[in-house]
Amino acid sequence: MSQEAFLRTTAQALGFDACQICRADEPWPAGDRLEAFVDAGHHGSMEWMETTLERRKAPTAMWAAARSAVVVALNYGPDHDPMLTLERKGEGNISVYARGKDYHNVLKKRLKQLARAFVEEAGAEVKVFVDTAPLMEKPLAHKAGMGWQGKHTNLVSREHGSWLFLGVMLTDAVLSPDTPEVDHCGSCQACLDICPTNAFPGSYQLDARRCISYLTIEHKGPIAEEFRAAMGNRIYGCDDCLAVCPWNKFAATAQEGAFWARAELKGPGLDELAALNDAQFREVFSGSPIKRVGRDRFIRNVLIAIGNSADPRLIESSVVPHLSDPDPVIRGAAVWALSRLDLARFEAEKASRFAQETDTQVVAEWTRPLQAQT
Repeated sequence: MSQEAFLRTTAQALGFDACQICRADEPWPAGDRLEAFVDAGHHGSMEWMETTLERRKAPTAMWAAARSAVVVALNYGPDHDPMLTLERKGEGNISVYARGKDYHNVLKKRLKQLARAFVEEAGAEVKVFVDTAPLMEKPLAHKAGMGWQGKHTNLVSREHGSWLFLGVMLTDAVLSPDTPEVDHCGSCQACLDICPTNAFPGSYQLDARRCISYLTIEHKGPIAEEFRAAMGNRIYGCDDCLAVCPWNKFAATAQEGAFWARAELKGPGLDELAALNDAQFREVFSGSPIKRVGRDRFIRNVLIAIGNSADPRLIESSVVPHLSDPDPVIRGAAVWALSRLDLARFEAEKASRFAQETDTQVVAEWTRPLQAQT
């Protein structure tokens, strides 16, 4: 059995949904695109992208001995339409990838098993990565033929659609590469058109500073007012540009149980989430990637969703308690939510009065002929 066949057979036995290979020591345009992204300031407050830029630009910049990259993937396709939760304003919408267990732990454990097996088989040196080092997994997956980076810059697979977790094993072994995938987006730009905050300056370009995933997960301070209403009830990440992709018609539901959505995260009530203290937050999101943003940033997101809920009943129970929170960002989000719900309450009361006045007029019109007869 060739080394390439051994890798694919072993990866399949470990439960990976895909395993592809590419060269790691060849020039590629991904490094230049990353540099342009950072130079334009599109990375926002993710300073680590700037400080690790040179190491990110090529796999060999991080490990000079790397000759090949083995890219593996696990499907996390949802069993529901992720867009439906957006219609339920009293619930928090959590990105599909974060509704189950932390994929880093699941994927890295299996990738290490694959790496150990390959070292024993080939005697090669290896290094494994799962979104925790300055390595660009998506361009490598594109180069390895696993899919292509769509106009939304995410990987798209003809077999799995948008729902793939990626891991990479670099090795000093020289392996036969797979054929890179070609772009199948065509004239479609559904992913660009649906973005609530216009985070795409153009096709294949992303300005993270406008992206809801960045704003709710990476951004630590107050969220700019221009994005708050557009966030709707998205409290952790955003799946809009992924979910709308037509290639998802070929996607299957995840077979890995660790990625199935926990019942309490499919549509958690905003009132329940707003009541979490730090200890409760850590308990509820134990083993979840959500835990890493911390309670304060999470509550900030929840309060913005509450402000967008148009439900004045949440004022006393879920907003007022946070007006005196020790964190100034939370206090600010609470003030904004209060102003929005006060306006919603005013509009509701005005509509109610108008309805009552209209009803009175209608009754008068119907009873006037009767009064004339008597």
